[in-house]
Amino acid sequence: MKALARTAAALTAQDIGRAATHALHDELALSPKPGLVTLTDRGSHADMDGHTFMRSLFALRGYFVRIAELGAAGAPFAALERCGIAAEARMLAATGGINTHRGAIFMLGLLCASAGALAASGERASPPALRRALMAHWGEALRARALRPSTLPGGMAARRLGLRSASDEAALGFPTLFETAEPALRAARARGLATPAARLDTLFAVMAVLDDSNLAHRGGLEGLRFARAAARNFLAAGGASQGTAAAAAVGAEFVRRRLSPGGAADTLAAACWLERLG
Repeated sequence: MKALARTAAALTAQDIGRAATHALHDELALSPKPGLVTLTDRGSHADMDGHTFMRSLFALRGYFVRIAELGAAGAPFAALERCGIAAEARMLAATGGINTHRGAIFMLGLLCASAGALAASGERASPPALRRALMAHWGEALRARALRPSTLPGGMAARRLGLRSASDEAALGFPTLFETAEPALRAARARGLATPAARLDTLFAVMAVLDDSNLAHRGGLEGLRFARAAARNFLAAGGASQGTAAAAAVGAEFVRRRLSPGGAADTLAAACWLERLG
């Protein structure tokens, strides 16, 4: 995996958007993953597979470029939101109405806009700078958005159970991404782990702490707590260094319980995007 070798001033919206599309493929290609769709496995999902996700990725390629352009232009949050809503419509058209990437459209879209804003100012898109840019440009709007009642299953489950929703994560500047996922991936790389193992450990690190509304929607608090405990136990036992059988065993139990940590998957993709921007 090669990070983009460009200066901040030379980083274009095309570079930013291309990195987002590749990062979503990074997440999809990782296998085994507990309860999640891969290129060869449906996980806990009867209505989608790797082909569904690939159709979605192709439909979203232009979106990530466009929202990076909006960020570079200093567009207000309402313009980003309209862009995201249009992207979601394209996703649903490509997948026959199946939600494959709604969370990534929101999360990676905001991050691409932040990277665009930094590129326009000639600043390097480092993790701290991206988080600052997100909050400086759209933090107030994101905090207001987080107060709106959600009409989506995950958001409604989070509110009902008193969890931190995806909107809350955004309003706080994506703390799980910047304080857990990105450091975990960087630490795994520093330990010399190969790319799949580093990403797998990062996914489990996120699962161990995230209020994953997809898990909460599918399994309630019991399902969320089970997933967190399983992730902690996997990491405590050595993580990806145990080999793929340990992760596959966790995955089998997730499938039995119909659990799918979609929020953790989106966060892993965002961490892969950060690494690709380098």
